[in-house]
Amino acid sequence: MSTSVETRISRLGAGLGLKPEHFAEALDHRSSGLWYEVHPENYLVGGARLAWLERIADRHPLSLHGVSLSLAADAPPDTTHLRRLRALAERVKPALISEHLAWSSWRGHYYPDLLPLPRDRQALERIADNIARVQDALGTRIAVENPSHYLHLSHELEEPEFLHLLAERTGCGLLLDINNVHISAHNLGQDAGLYLQNFPLSAVMEIHLAGHVQDDSHLLIDSHDRPIAESVWSLYQGVIQHSGPRPTLIERDDQLPSFATLLAERDRAQHILERRRHAA
Repeated sequence: MSTSVETRISRLGAGLGLKPEHFAEALDHRSSGLWYEVHPENYLVGGARLAWLERIADRHPLSLHGVSLSLAADAPPDTTHLRRLRALAERVKPALISEHLAWSSWRGHYYPDLLPLPRDRQALERIADNIARVQDALGTRIAVENPSHYLHLSHELEEPEFLHLLAERTGCGLLLDINNVHISAHNLGQDAGLYLQNFPLSAVMEIHLAGHVQDDSHLLIDSHDRPIAESVWSLYQGVIQHSGPRPTLIERDDQLPSFATLLAERDRAQHILERRRHAA
């Protein structure tokens, strides 16, 4: 990790996904370690939203969490999009930039989902090349997020090993989404604890926590529209115990509660981080 990135993220505690509905409260709130994360795609064309984000960035650390780089696609990331993303990063100076281990574009068409891939050696080489292109274009290290899974695919490599090799080959960091781990383990009949035991925690730059919902077939869906489940909190405590404190985000994208309700979840994560920091 470069010294500048390491210094930036060392100041981060628990943060919140930032929504326009909460702008005034988010702008004025002060809590130790608080930071905010946004999807950069919502701020690439200027206007009132970008001015709003710049005001937030003047007072609080920011993270840019992308959803459209399509790192796992069979083509390099769009160069025009990368130029716009770099311009945004230069304006708001985020502490972190992250993306998903998924694909969302095909032959010039974008799809409203983060789609899975078979994890084999060929995919590893392709995605490593795409990550390297992104990091070169942005001039900084990024973090790559583990996906949520809903069906069985044939894989050559287990996901923790695949992510470890990506980090090793590109120098990227990892974003560990613990809700995704819980969902995937449930849906695929696997062990979330074993997954986390094998996860390369030393490469983790950020952690995500979110809520989920169960559909009529008992499939867990990464809906981001519920409070964080106790099972996810339990996994999170175990990770922090082993890894030490990591910047942690509370994600909520639908059925938004009050800002105070989100802060209560954020404060719970902050307490876990501070307790681990004081025990070290």
